[in-house]
Amino acid sequence: MKKGFVLIVLFVFPLVAYLFFASGVNNFGRLPVLTENVSNLNDLEGNVDLNDRITILGFLGNNIDLKKGNAFNLNQKIYKRFGKFKDFQIVMVAPLGSEEKVETLKKELGKLSEIEKWHFAFGEAAEIKSIFNSLQSNINLNQDLGTPYVFIIDKNRNLRGRTDDEDEGTKYGFNTISVAELNNKMEDDVKIILAEYRLALKKNNADRSN
Repeated sequence: MKKGFVLIVLFVFPLVAYLFFASGVNNFGRLPVLTENVSNLNDLEGNVDLNDRITILGFLGNNIDLKKGNAFNLNQKIYKRFGKFKDFQIVMVAPLGSEEKVETLKKELGKLSEIEKWHFAFGEAAEIKSIFNSLQSNINLNQDLGTPYVFIIDKNRNLRGRTDDEDEGTKYGFNTISVAELNNKMEDDVKIILAEYRLALKKNNADRSN
């Protein structure tokens, strides 16, 4: 009896737990689509593409020196955790003329981690406003063309977020000033969308082998 109990604890319970959590992510943990067809960045300088990538999209604005802390928070809490995933990238949009300041930011980020999946795109004010407006969020772009908020964009260029956030109701973006928000909310949501694509990939592979 004791051996049987031990076997159940060691083998059956972990399997049941795995199936429970896998089912939970698949059926209940899908991250809602809030806006479809977010504008791509093809017309901006920087050769950045949002298609077929899970993108964290941000807007640095003209005052890049004031956004360094935000970028460092994002790097430490999100990029270091998820940057090794093949289709993951962080994209920051900045105004034309800020290239030198961005290079300085990249060098400073490079001291903290590798930054090969950090990408930067540069555009005119009207282009940046148009891209931001395509998010159709409840967040405003500041007068300097920047915001501390970043957004999760899926491989089909849909904005993902929360429709039942306990604090905001519908949550379009994540405030990079708040380490707690990055830790407690954004990290969970990035995990969910990555799990979605991993499960879809496994299903497609299984279907092909049948």
